Amino acid sequence: MSDKQLTWEEAVQWLKSQSDRQELVRACYYDDSALEAAQRFASSEEWQAVYDIAKNWMKGKVLDLGAGNGISSYAFAIAGCQVTALEPDPSEIVGAGAIAKLAKAANLDIEIIQNFGESLPFADNSFDIVYGRQILHHAKNLPKLCQEAARVLRPNGLFLATREHTISKYQDLEIFLQTHPLHQLYGGENAFLLKQYYKAIAQSDLILKDSYGQYQSVINYAPTTRSQHQQNITNKLEKYLGLRLAKWVCAQPNFIELINNIYTWRDRTPGRLYSFVAIKP
Repeated sequence: MSDKQLTWEEAVQWLKSQSDRQELVRACYYDDSALEAAQRFASSEEWQAVYDIAKNWMKGKVLDLGAGNGISSYAFAIAGCQVTALEPDPSEIVGAGAIAKLAKAANLDIEIIQNFGESLPFADNSFDIVYGRQILHHAKNLPKLCQEAARVLRPNGLFLATREHTISKYQDLEIFLQTHPLHQLYGGENAFLLKQYYKAIAQSDLILKDSYGQYQSVINYAPTTRSQHQQNITNKLEKYLGLRLAKWVCAQPNFIELINNIYTWRDRTPGRLYSFVAIKP
């Protein structure tokens, strides 16, 4: 590898060329068949959890912030929404070009706008849902991005930001960046303190309804499934309780939810994921 900083497209191409990183490529939905990747995302537990949150707003107008290669835009579109994909990168692999090819392959009408989220080219009260998958932590100006999202939302509209990298203290940022598989190549990663996300959302006059930590929703711990996650908990308990008792304990009402909350409370991993649900009053 050269010391020259790569573009995001070049960094993803490099990742795809690494034989030992193919599981990560698939988990990130960077498959060579963008349509197959989008179809897999739309059938994932992550998307089903997103759908369950957004179902009362489905069939409306959706703004997909930082839409990347279009997997989320595809999922909203086949669910019956009118979708606008906002993506500044023109790339035909990971950007606006990729979304255009995906929309054509799937015969979907997805409007594509090349722009940044801090200055949205839309009128006030234009969308029923503003959604971003791993987009807030890339913001150059987080409060401004949230303010713009709130501005273009209709009253009672849904703001949903998923899988956002979070740190516990400012010193943790460098630790996260050093361990990110692509940051050293293209330099575009970031993470914010949890309180910075909360503040930016509140200052936009959005009402935060829920936030989910790393272990509190499959949205964050995907591609691990719920059953795999529960099995991991059972396996850990088995060391202390034995298999039969561990299974019985895990089957008790609300036990897994309790463990997930404890895990989330204790977790201080730099870059861990959070998701946020807010409403425009």
